[in-house]
Parts: sequence; C-alpha cells; structure tokens
Amino acid sequence: MALGFTPAVNIYGANAALLNQRLISWEHIDAAGFESDQLTLTIDLEGLEGLPSLGGKIGLQVGYRETAMVDKGLFKVTRLTPTLFPFRLTLVATAAPFSKDDETGFKQRRTVSHGPTTLGGLFRKLVESHGFSPRVAPEISLIRIEHIDQSSETDMGFVTRLAKKYNVVAKPYGEVYVLARPGQTKSLSGQILPDVTLSVTHNNRPGDHAFISATLEESAREQAKGCKTCFWDAAAGVLRWVETGVAPFKTLRQKQPSEADAIAVAEGEVRKMLRQRYKVKITCPGDPRLAAEGLLLLDESWPDFMRGRWSIDKVTASGSRENSYRCLIDASCLDPKADSKD
Repeated sequence: MALGFTPAVNIYGANAALLNQRLISWEHIDAAGFESDQLTLTIDLEGLEGLPSLGGKIGLQVGYRETAMVDKGLFKVTRLTPTLFPFRLTLVATAAPFSKDDETGFKQRRTVSHGPTTLGGLFRKLVESHGFSPRVAPEISLIRIEHIDQSSETDMGFVTRLAKKYNVVAKPYGEVYVLARPGQTKSLSGQILPDVTLSVTHNNRPGDHAFISATLEESAREQAKGCKTCFWDAAAGVLRWVETGVAPFKTLRQKQPSEADAIAVAEGEVRKMLRQRYKVKITCPGDPRLAAEGLLLLDESWPDFMRGRWSIDKVTASGSRENSYRCLIDASCLDPKADSKD
C-alpha cells in the first residue's frame, strides 16, 4: 500500500462530532505483551460552557487522505484531565475492557490448585468465566501442566504469571483475550497482518517528510543461548536436569513439577533470549499498517547489519494539527539464525 502526504485521523463512537471538531493532537500506543493499548487525545475547550461529559467507547481511524485509512479499534474512556491556560482536556482511553466495579470478580484474590491440565485449557477456563472470548495459538494450547497453585492471586495476575512462565503473550483486546507466542504474524485481535517493508530514501535528512532515524542495540556476546531447568522425578526420587538450546546455558533453579513442564519453560526462555539479543528503535513517517506483533522488513536500502525481518514489540503513533503523522517503532530480532555472527 502506497502512503499519501496528507495525514488524516477520524474519531468515531461516543461524542465523535465534538472530538473531531476540537482535536488538537493524538497518540496511539499499540503494544505487545501485557501492556494495554492506549489512545490519548488532547481537546481544545476554549469557548465551551462548562466541562463536557465525555465517556463511553471511542474508535480511531488513521492514515492519509490520498490513500486509505486503517481502523485501530475501540477504546474505553478511562481518564479525563482538564487544564487551564490554555483551556484543554486530555482524554485517555484503553483497549482493556475492565471496569472499576469488577462485576465478575476478575480482580478478586483466590487460592486454588489446578491440574493436571493444559495451558490452553486452563487459560480458557479462567477467562471464559469472566465473559471473555479466548483465543489460543494452537502450538501452545496443548502444553501440559501437571500441577500449579494459584495462591492468593487474582485471576488476572495468575494469567499474567502463567504467560510469563512460558514466555507467551496473554492480553485482553476488547472482548477477546489472546494467548500466543511473541512475534507471530497475527495481531492480538486475531487479524492477520501483512509484512511492512520500510525503505530509507537516498536523501535521508531531518526535516524531510520521509526522514527515518534508527538505533540498533545488541546485548553482550556472552549472553546465554541455551537453558537448563530441573524437575523432580517422583518415581526415582531424584532431581533431574534438562538442557534446551546450546551452550552457554542459563540456569533456572526453580523446580518444575514434571519433565514436560521443565522442557516447555526452557524452550520458552531460549526463544526469549534469542529474540532479545538484538533490538531496533526506529522513528519514521506514519504508516497505519504498523502494529504490535506484526512483521517489519528492512530492505536493501538499510545497512547490511540491520536488514531482514523484525518482530514489532510496540508502535507509538502520534499526530497533531501542526505536525505530520509519525511512528516510533520498537522491534526485536525475529529469526534466531540471523543473530549469529560467529
């Protein structure tokens, strides 16, 4: 999809006419992992009588007038902050559908034991009871869990701990709750995302419409490439260790309840280490196709050490009446094979 030159943004839903008419600036944060997506609007209140009542759900469409606009979904208004001189209002809305009343008790602490079960089965049980529609990536759905305790934890906190243990993503998106691996070509809403190719112009200079800046971060070369985990072999009465990946190994000393658990945790840790070895931060012209969990392709116009496919961790898009539409991209190495310079 070609990009235009005239940025366009449209707010729909509750109080759309007022928001569009008085919009000064906007920022949309689309993040992978456990962070809720967030939309922030700055509204001009000069000339209005009193403070308007702005609530409910609002949606964001962004793009360019010459081409297409992309719908970024619905957000629930969670915070209003008025300021004087100038008389403005900052409106914050999030994609997470939690309410302060917590009708289903998703934030209530519980103590209960689970298992034997699967990661997908336990996740579905936890989120369906609170009215969410669960979506689980097939390759992680059948990970075996022999036994795990939820000890004075909220269901939300327990789901987050499960995801961190197996190095997967657990995130609410509207009425959907997703469990998937980082870097998959699927957004957290379940929408298939295209690869986005980013090119550097020959005359890449600050102030130019197409200007791109980027920094590459590489962790220490001594970083572990494998993982050791342990489990208790009840039949033999001994503690056994398993190795995943190649040396040097990172050792996780927390004992797992079974060999299957130990292997699953170790494999997740290896994937995490490989992905986090290289990270890139890019500031570029706004592109509505960019989304967390999507794939970014840096083509031949980039230096050779930066070329290739990257997994997008976070996109911060912003715009205003005075400035053009820009994106800040945080991305991680996608292909573990690409990180070897030995």
